[in-house]
Amino acid sequence: MSDSAQAPVIGPSPKRRWGLVLVGAAGGAVVALYAAAAPFVAPALRRVCLPFVPATSAQVENVLQLLSGRRGALVDIGSGDGRIVIAAAKRGFRAVGYELNPWLVWYSRYRSWREGVHHNTRFYISDLWKMQSLEEKLQSELKGSARVIACRFPFPSWIAVRESGKGIDTAWLYDAKSFKTTAKEDSD
Repeated sequence: MSDSAQAPVIGPSPKRRWGLVLVGAAGGAVVALYAAAAPFVAPALRRVCLPFVPATSAQVENVLQLLSGRRGALVDIGSGDGRIVIAAAKRGFRAVGYELNPWLVWYSRYRSWREGVHHNTRFYISDLWKMQSLEEKLQSELKGSARVIACRFPFPSWIAVRESGKGIDTAWLYDAKSFKTTAKEDSD
C-alpha cells in the first residue's frame, strides 16, 4: 500500500455527523417545547375555552373575605397555580385544588411546600370536563352547610347570597341550602 493511498472512511463524515447532531437537537427541542406548552394551549382548543389566567391578589382577597368566619375544608376547581388554595391553607383551611394542567399542579405542590402549608393542601390533576354538569354534581353531593365560591364565572342558574369585588376580580358566594332547594323545586 502506498503512502498516497488513504484508508477507507468508516462511518459518517464529520460534516454529516454534525448535521445529524443538529437535527437531533432541533427535534428534541421541538418535543420539549410541545410537552411544556401543550397543557397550556389545550384548554383554549376546547369547545368552552378556559385558559389559565392567574388569580389576582384582589381576587384572592375577595375569596378570603367571603370565607371569613368559616373553617374546615375548601375545594378549588380549576386551581391553576394554587394561589387560592395556598392562601386558604394559611388561614387554617384544609384545602384541595383540582387542575387539568399537570405543570400547574406540580408547581402548586412546590409552592405549597415552599410556603409551609403542604400539610394542609392537596393538588390533583383532573379533567373536570369529563364529569357531569358541575352544578348538578355539587347539588347532589354537597352537604346543606356547604358554601360555593365562584370566581370570574358565576353559576348561571344559582342566586349568589353575597358578592365581593368588581370586574374580573369578582367572587360570588352561594349557599348550598339555597341551590339544593332550587334543585328540588325544579325536579318537582
